[in-house]
Amino acid sequence: MATLARLWTYFKRYWPLLLLVVALVVAGTYMQVLTPKLTGQAVDCYLTPATQWLLGGGASAGSPGMPATATTSTNCWYAHLGPEATTQDYIAGLGKLILLIAGLYAGGALLNGLQFYLMTYAGQHVLRNLRVAVFEHIHRLSLGYFSKHEAGDVMTRITMDADTIQQAISFPLVALVQGVLLIVWVAVTMLTESPAYAAISLVVAPFMFLATVWFSNQARKAFRRVRSAVGNVNASLEENIAAVREAQAFNREAENIQHFNESNAASRDASIRAVSYTSALSPTLEALGYVSMAIVAGVGGLFLLKGQNLSGTAMSLGLIISFIAYTQRFNQPISQISVMWTNIQSAIAGAERIFGLLDTPPDLQDRSAAVETPPIQGRVEFDHVYAEYEPGELVLCDVNLVAEPGQIVAIVGPTGAGKTTIANLVPRFYDVKSGAVKVDGIDVRDVTAASLRAQIGIVLQDPFLFSTTVMENIRYGNPEATDEQVIAAARLARVDAFIERLPDGYNTVLGERGGGLSQGQRQLIAIARAALTDPRILILDEATSSVDTRTERLIQKALLELLRGRTSFVIAHRLSTIRNADQVLVLNDGEIIERGRHDELLRAHGFYYNLYMSQFRRDIDFSEEVVPAVAPPAE
Repeated sequence: MATLARLWTYFKRYWPLLLLVVALVVAGTYMQVLTPKLTGQAVDCYLTPATQWLLGGGASAGSPGMPATATTSTNCWYAHLGPEATTQDYIAGLGKLILLIAGLYAGGALLNGLQFYLMTYAGQHVLRNLRVAVFEHIHRLSLGYFSKHEAGDVMTRITMDADTIQQAISFPLVALVQGVLLIVWVAVTMLTESPAYAAISLVVAPFMFLATVWFSNQARKAFRRVRSAVGNVNASLEENIAAVREAQAFNREAENIQHFNESNAASRDASIRAVSYTSALSPTLEALGYVSMAIVAGVGGLFLLKGQNLSGTAMSLGLIISFIAYTQRFNQPISQISVMWTNIQSAIAGAERIFGLLDTPPDLQDRSAAVETPPIQGRVEFDHVYAEYEPGELVLCDVNLVAEPGQIVAIVGPTGAGKTTIANLVPRFYDVKSGAVKVDGIDVRDVTAASLRAQIGIVLQDPFLFSTTVMENIRYGNPEATDEQVIAAARLARVDAFIERLPDGYNTVLGERGGGLSQGQRQLIAIARAALTDPRILILDEATSSVDTRTERLIQKALLELLRGRTSFVIAHRLSTIRNADQVLVLNDGEIIERGRHDELLRAHGFYYNLYMSQFRRDIDFSEEVVPAVAPPAE
């Protein structure tokens, strides 16, 4: 109920449409309740009197003198035949009544179709709004969430889980409401006509209710497991598609297929269990429905044959037929609800997963008093910074550093030393555990994250390119940039010559993640993207160690232009950047153990010297030929 109430918050903006649907549901339900009454009147007010008269040797068709039962019966409110009515009059009246019943069935079908259309219209708008809300929330979540949750599982919540809601918010939801209304209306009508007979007719209803509740509870639990299992399947699928090259390179196809089979088997078993409950509910209710009809026909027929009243109610053939129809009307929505309950329970399980994602608070949120970041000059300070990703597991310990505007800060150290963590704290992708990161003397937690990141450029070691044109990939960080500005940024990054050789130049559509381009080409496009934003602070994770010599020269020249006049943090992989940095920070086990310029650290013969001799010495000959990463003096 809490989940359905949560869904209502998305529906209520379409309340005029839903009000019209409710009116149509009430009208359609009234038609369904009215038809059994009219069927009983057709028997008691037309067929029974005429049959008794003819069997008793009465006048032939067309002669007067038919019995006046139709006019004296209080139940025959539609019959208007007097004592002088002929058989032909009875036939004509019966025909009109049959046409009315047929009209009610046709009108009910029309109303049902209109309900379905209107509910689908509202439901599709709700589904769109729900997906947009999930997508927006995904972009508000911090990087820490995605490091702990698989992308395929997150995608499932916005696709397949949303689809399960779509299957339930159109016809099944309307049918559920209409079914409940019909059950109540039919029960009230039966109690009004004959309380005792109604009590006998509804004696099986509690057992149907208990069966529905038990099977539904079990099905809901099972469908929760189904949605989770489907999320695992999609997560495995997404991961294996992304890593297909690695799987083939290491001959892991068989193991991956086996793992995927196991995920699918878990999804299969959960689905079978869920369907078992929903499948068992329908025949159970159907059997109970037949028992109910047998009781109605048996008790009613017994009192009719004996000529006895049932607690003051005169038993007639028409009343028995009406109550059999009422019982069918009462049981029919219960059976329908049991069938639709599969979709509804699955939708509830899907909605729970979606709302679970929406209820996940971002690890990083702007403070209520946060302001827009003023134009950055470029002074960055780490003041006694401690940081952790998991509680109790520090990755930075008491880090202190100051980068003055325009300085190049090279960060070196072994794997896991905390280099990337320092780079992530400047744009506030993560928050410090204690201490503070300040930009121009302002704590980054006191400004909005969006305004801070708008003035920070990032070039990652493995840049992500989108499946769109080269022009739009470069323009990604500055959507308002003109084509001329994009081309100027590409020239600065030394990538314009390569782009012009592409089939459609800047309008060439790239494959997924830049498929078809080399690592160096992707890196150059990423540098052009960062240059277009004109950042005051630049974070650079160099990726020159995996490119050829010619491409490395291009990247170094592009970096020369990009680093000019900007405060830059460089996770260094090449000696050329380190040698010309204003300061080198040497990290080990989350602590800055050495700092200074390249030459100073070498003369100290400490940790950096050993790291240099083992890791950076191999490219010293090449580095001599590379254009320095420090800008020459302006002419």
